[in-house]
Amino acid sequence: MHIQEAQQIVDDWIHTHGVRYFSELTNMAVLTEEVGELARVIARKYGDQSFKEGEADNHEEEMADILWVLLCLANQTGVDLTEALQKSIEKKTTRDKERHKNNPKLK
Repeated sequence: MHIQEAQQIVDDWIHTHGVRYFSELTNMAVLTEEVGELARVIARKYGDQSFKEGEADNHEEEMADILWVLLCLANQTGVDLTEALQKSIEKKTTRDKERHKNNPKLK
């Protein structure tokens, strides 16, 4: 699936099952919440905390939830994420093409 397809699938789902998009502000809050849920799982899986009883290692689900809400926000605000990601890769390539290679902390 391509990013543009994913944006269309989410938009179709919203209009078929979701009635309408939540407001952009609500979706931003939901995105923040989902990132926090992923952070909790990562902290327990890779950090010093342990899973509490009943908690699961569901980082794939949390990442997908983040992507879902990001796709919603992109649709709502008219962002073509394929184009935006391409521009971001170009920017990082130009800006950082030698930076990381020359970072002694990464060696």
